[in-house]
Amino acid sequence: MTATKRKKFNQRIYGELLLDVLPRPIETEVENERALAVVDRLMSKGEDNLTPEETTLLELLVQLIERFEEKAYPIPEAPGYRVLRTLMENRSVKQADLLPIFGSRGIASEVYNGKRAISKAQAKKLGEFFGISPAVFI
Repeated sequence: MTATKRKKFNQRIYGELLLDVLPRPIETEVENERALAVVDRLMSKGEDNLTPEETTLLELLVQLIERFEEKAYPIPEAPGYRVLRTLMENRSVKQADLLPIFGSRGIASEVYNGKRAISKAQAKKLGEFFGISPAVFI
């Protein structure tokens, strides 16, 4: 949509949308499901078919849903050795492939089994090896 064709935001129309939906901070799963249903309805129209008021309402609801879900469904941080195991399994990497990083089979095995912490130097090398941030291993 070009700038000359872009519709101006109408506060009256937005107010009517707000009255229909009554968005507020989400506290329960039922409220979350209700907000998700409105988001689904808006998204089914297609991004290019939404009015400026609908786009603003969609953004507001998504923020409220994300805030609720971050509190309701926190993602626990995984210990470094579990991250390492998952990466190794997903990429078919064997402990022997990591000998240049750990220096010995014994150390590689201890790290893999969570009996030894991953050092900063090892995390840096693992990050380079897997092409990810070393911070995930620490």
